[in-house]
Amino acid sequence: MDFKRYLITAALPYANGPVHIGHLAGCYLPADIYVRYLRAQKRDVKFVCGSDEHGVPITIRAMKEGITPQDVVDKYNKIIKDSFAGMGISFDIYSRTSNKIHHDTSQAFFTKLYNDGVFEERESEQYYDEQKNVFLADRYIVGTCPVCGNENAYGDQCEKCGSTLSPEQLINPRSALSSAPLVKRMTKHWYFPLDKYEPWLKEWIVEGKKDQWKPNVYGQCKSWIDSGLQPRAMTRDSNWGVPVPLPGAEGKVLYVWFDAPIGYISATKELTSQWADYWCKEDTKLVHFIGKDNIVFHCIIFPAMLKAHGGFVLPESVPANEFLNIEGEKVSTSRNWAVWVDEYVKDFPDQQDVLRYVLCANAPETKDNDFTWKDFQDRVNNELSAVLGNFENRAFVLMHKLCKGRVPALHAAVMNDMDRALIGDIKNAKTKVEYCLENYKFRDGLYEVIDLARKGNKYLQENAPWSLAKTPELQTENQQRIDICLHLCLQLNANLAILLNPFLPFTANKMCKKMKVVERMLDWENAGRIDLLKTNYPLLPPELLFRKIEDTEVAAQMEKLKNNLVKSTAAKMENTTEPAKIEAAPETPAKKAEITYDDFAKIDLRVGTILKAEKVEKADKLLKLELDMGTETRIVVSGIAMHFKPEDIIGKQVTVVANLAPRKMRGIESNGMILMAQNADGRLIFASPLETADNGSEVK
Repeated sequence: MDFKRYLITAALPYANGPVHIGHLAGCYLPADIYVRYLRAQKRDVKFVCGSDEHGVPITIRAMKEGITPQDVVDKYNKIIKDSFAGMGISFDIYSRTSNKIHHDTSQAFFTKLYNDGVFEERESEQYYDEQKNVFLADRYIVGTCPVCGNENAYGDQCEKCGSTLSPEQLINPRSALSSAPLVKRMTKHWYFPLDKYEPWLKEWIVEGKKDQWKPNVYGQCKSWIDSGLQPRAMTRDSNWGVPVPLPGAEGKVLYVWFDAPIGYISATKELTSQWADYWCKEDTKLVHFIGKDNIVFHCIIFPAMLKAHGGFVLPESVPANEFLNIEGEKVSTSRNWAVWVDEYVKDFPDQQDVLRYVLCANAPETKDNDFTWKDFQDRVNNELSAVLGNFENRAFVLMHKLCKGRVPALHAAVMNDMDRALIGDIKNAKTKVEYCLENYKFRDGLYEVIDLARKGNKYLQENAPWSLAKTPELQTENQQRIDICLHLCLQLNANLAILLNPFLPFTANKMCKKMKVVERMLDWENAGRIDLLKTNYPLLPPELLFRKIEDTEVAAQMEKLKNNLVKSTAAKMENTTEPAKIEAAPETPAKKAEITYDDFAKIDLRVGTILKAEKVEKADKLLKLELDMGTETRIVVSGIAMHFKPEDIIGKQVTVVANLAPRKMRGIESNGMILMAQNADGRLIFASPLETADNGSEVK
């Protein structure tokens, strides 16, 4: 279907704390990349978001800080909004669910469903705090986790082990407000009959979205639907939130997951008087960017609400990402184990794009990924700076040295096959990046941009204009080759700015200024052209695009992580009468579950020698290894490329898990796994036999 307009939403962050880089990688950065691409295409697009300022996490934060819920949302709304602006997340509007327009919009939505007879009114027993005289949501209930023994697990989740819980599962449950024992009382709420929409959801998702949505999104939705849907309460007992607009509903508010997604609608209303064009016309493409923990709400509950209301478009796609861990550990806001965006902006001023680069290059698009400060340093120094920055700088240095600081002529009549191949690479890069962005493959799209810079470096190296300038006896002929080489390198630089713009907008603008061109050049229609810079046009002197990340900066960030963890634990000890242990920063992996001898006996470990090793295309961490296993050779794909150069490991003996089921990785069937060890600084070392062994020998 040809869409006339695009409505892009990013998940509303809770205004109960700052945002961390896991949030950026999960939905805000990919959404911004997509929107910037659509704008460069001159498409009609609106990008909406805002703070989710209702719900239990807000009131819990208010209790912890001894302030009102309004104080909390006012404080963190500003921090979050400034963090997004600092990282170049280009919302058309960043609104708030505490705004009057949102209260009015969500109450009108609820009233429409109520008047249409959609809701089911039910009475049920819920936990009640007799000291505070309030009903308790699950998050207001704490107790001992039955899984890990954490004495401060919440009634819906243990933040220490990640287990999903219910209050009934907690050992010695109590009120988080007063520590009083729990009692139950009758209360009335309005339920949305999600089960009645199950047939429609099966048709719309299970049958209609199988080949359109990402596998992780489709799989989670199908699992929910196959398990059978149940009615869900759309109201809560609370004094903080959007009041239920019904007589006799005092002390009740709309369930936060009822009013929060309606925040997309109210934000669009706040943005434009033509809001209905984006929400109600079928030629609008609605795309929700979220993290995987919000899939069920955006793919099942909110669409069912829109269907029940009528008159709204449904999401065309929901390209949810997985989670980003920090230094091998799950992000934990309660333990302060996170890299906070507002702190990054202060610690690394004018370095927004290097973080955007690392988070996109390491995006958790298909599985949980891990952010480490060492990997951050390696990617910035060895990829962004050494490939892209190096090519751009060399082209400018040579142009000023060999062409008097002006764009040289192309001399098309004497171009060779190498020149024509580079022109083809420039044009093909546009097609490849465009395909990736249209299909939400942002990591692959960024790879294609960097790969074009790699090709530019190779072309520059093979032509070696600095050498040609040293042979004055062939001055005319050599100068033509110098001109052609640097003309194409400068045109490639202009194309890099266009292709980079959705990913690294600050860098793209910096490149435009160095080329003395207006930002209009960044329009997508200009990509693939080799006439963007006119012959004899003067360019500014060379200036490095990126600086190297120093070891001291990495060490400082690791120290900050550890200190934050200790301070967080100490604060918990001060605020509780119960004993607590100060947790050490995670430095070594936790021991895995105990196995029996029979379990171990199933593993067939063999010695193999690496015969060949090569990088896997479009996979920075993977090497394709050919192993001599004695009676056969095997192909094994291993994630060790960040630790070893292929040429350095030929002839090395390794221990191989020989009976591991084959699996495809980047289109290559891997038949086994090599075993490695990790030393104290995080580098991998060979877990190989102490002495040379015959290939195929069994390791016992």
